[in-house]
Amino acid sequence: MSTTLYERLGESAGIRDLVDAIVRRHLENPVIRKRYEPLAEEPERLESAARNLCDFLEEGSGGPATYQGRSMVETHRGMNVSGEEFLAALDDIVDAMQECDLDESTQKDILHIAYSLKPEIVRL
Repeated sequence: MSTTLYERLGESAGIRDLVDAIVRRHLENPVIRKRYEPLAEEPERLESAARNLCDFLEEGSGGPATYQGRSMVETHRGMNVSGEEFLAALDDIVDAMQECDLDESTQKDILHIAYSLKPEIVRL
């Protein structure tokens, strides 16, 4: 019996742990920190963004949540995210997945999904 990506991520609790690790790393990453600092100054906004990312990952991985946030294009339009920033974010995701002890197959699946979103994020 195969398990869903949602199950391999540890369901809702595991996804929340992963998102918290990603957000923490983004706030520490000198390449992209400036993009996240305004959110950190308003904890409600940071929590809202984290909740949206949790819902996005949960729905996209086969979980019961329904993502109701903006599309990737709507979210990133006008931000002019560089390729360097995109790669820095991916590095943070890899480090967070390793911190959360996700297996290699799950890490590859998440990276594949994240990389597939590049045209919806970079240089918009």
